[in-house]
Amino acid sequence: MISFNYETDFELDNEAQFEDWIERVITSEEKTTGEINYVFCDDDYLLQKNIEFLNHDTLTDIISFDYTMGNLISGDIFISVERVRDNASEYGVAFTEELKRVMAHGVLHYCGYKDKAEDDAALMRSKEEEKIQMFHVER
Repeated sequence: MISFNYETDFELDNEAQFEDWIERVITSEEKTTGEINYVFCDDDYLLQKNIEFLNHDTLTDIISFDYTMGNLISGDIFISVERVRDNASEYGVAFTEELKRVMAHGVLHYCGYKDKAEDDAALMRSKEEEKIQMFHVER
């Protein structure tokens, strides 16, 4: 089950389309969808989570809490809509494309992909692009 929660005035235009896409992303990695909760928020909200749970006093676009067990993908994914907007502008991409990248990024972590080492980060970016392309493909 995938749910979308809003701690800011932002809302997804088509939750059903995003839900279907995330399920297909998970299936494409030969995993099963458990409970995934997306929480869209602002910078202040996510900064407080970053300080409280990770002891990081920095802004970030995403924080994910992984509850995956085996191949059952579950977790809470907090996304700062403000950060995504700023990053989209900085990288010269549309907001919705950057949002899809970040949404896929959280799930890809749950699927076992890392991004700290250079090689891992390159693979993560490649997987993000692959999954973004899946958004536009009908089931």
